[in-house]
Amino acid sequence: MLIKSTEIIDTFAEAFGMWGSRVIVTGETPKWAMAAARSMTGFATSVIGCKCEAGIEGLLTEDETPDGRPGVSILLFAGSAKGLANRLVERVGQCVMTCPTTACFNGLDVEETVNVGGKLRYFGDGYQSSKLLGDQRLWRIPVMEGEFFVDESFGIQKAVGGGNFLVLGEDLKITLAAVEAAVEAMQMQGVILPFPDGVVRSGSKPGSKYKALPASTNDAYCPSLRGRAPHTELPEEVTCVLEIVIDGLDESVVKEAMRVGIMAAAREGIRQITAGNYGGNLGQYHLQLHELLRG
Repeated sequence: MLIKSTEIIDTFAEAFGMWGSRVIVTGETPKWAMAAARSMTGFATSVIGCKCEAGIEGLLTEDETPDGRPGVSILLFAGSAKGLANRLVERVGQCVMTCPTTACFNGLDVEETVNVGGKLRYFGDGYQSSKLLGDQRLWRIPVMEGEFFVDESFGIQKAVGGGNFLVLGEDLKITLAAVEAAVEAMQMQGVILPFPDGVVRSGSKPGSKYKALPASTNDAYCPSLRGRAPHTELPEEVTCVLEIVIDGLDESVVKEAMRVGIMAAAREGIRQITAGNYGGNLGQYHLQLHELLRG
């Protein structure tokens, strides 16, 4: 399959079941809402080393937030419901409650929930108070600047992580332009790209020659290892490979993000677009590139 002059390899991205949550952060101004969002999504690129994966889903206007203030929507993913609950308490407590003027609300209307504000309330040292808004309890925690408002419980749901594709280019400049265009096209509700500005250069394979490491460099796609590694997947003209990883609230939105991203990345100088998988043995979602592009 060709898109423009780019060959799309007939393979699949191997994605994994995860748990996801949507967090709405608001602030007195867009600056402070974004400051909390950046902090909350920091060091959250991969569950391999960060325990969770998180990113900014989008900006929200005053008409779209629970308290009528500017806001940011954040998606956070972890490998288990318990792990996700722990990360929510840690990151809301350390990154949102600490940020001037912010409040924090649940963004998923789902049946399964975890306790977040109900645990953070103890920071109030007995001075905290609560109120019911419909079926949701909201906690008011006194802080030096005023009060921190946070929902007691946050919805969580089964989700999909690790959708991906690799962009194989003739040089760095061309490959960077391709992935930047892909990232811009993939901005949509229900997905995040957890790596820095959506792009990862250090793609990995499972396992390592060093027993302590669960993952190591994907040597088959490292141009500098051509001729040294046991085998290479790179055409001779390729000198740069960059990867985009996608997490989403369901399989369909991950596939759609991959589709539009691949379409945007394909161009002159991009020799191939492929995807990372492990023979289908690790992840239950096999996202076939040709199939999703035809669909």
